[in-house]
Amino acid sequence: MDISKEKRVRDVMTRGVITVSLDTPVSEIVKRLVREDISGVAVTVPNGKVVGIISEIDIIKAFDKDWDNTKAEDVMSTFVRTVDPETTIRKAASFMRDLNIHRLLILSLSPAPGVPIGILTASNILRASVE
Repeated sequence: MDISKEKRVRDVMTRGVITVSLDTPVSEIVKRLVREDISGVAVTVPNGKVVGIISEIDIIKAFDKDWDNTKAEDVMSTFVRTVDPETTIRKAASFMRDLNIHRLLILSLSPAPGVPIGILTASNILRASVE
């Protein structure tokens, strides 16, 4: 068994999730994606809880809309899948495969449960598998 597959999500996730509010214009989200060189952002409500996710493909689906007047809540996916930071990357990879998704949000267990603390992407898993 490859030891890297038993690493924990917390060891390989990307920390510092970029978040936007429900009313953030898509034009601003696109600028952040490009500036931060990321492929998605979490959409949160004022208490920090995640209510959606916006990926590059969500933006592409809204390509013909007026991005200045289209808000995050208009394009976000509410299909947000999360895992515990203590989950093994083997289990997380299996979850991603079974759901045909490319990223999982990692939520805090405490002191503020449900607040995003990281994101695990397919790229994170691939990098961890060769380290």
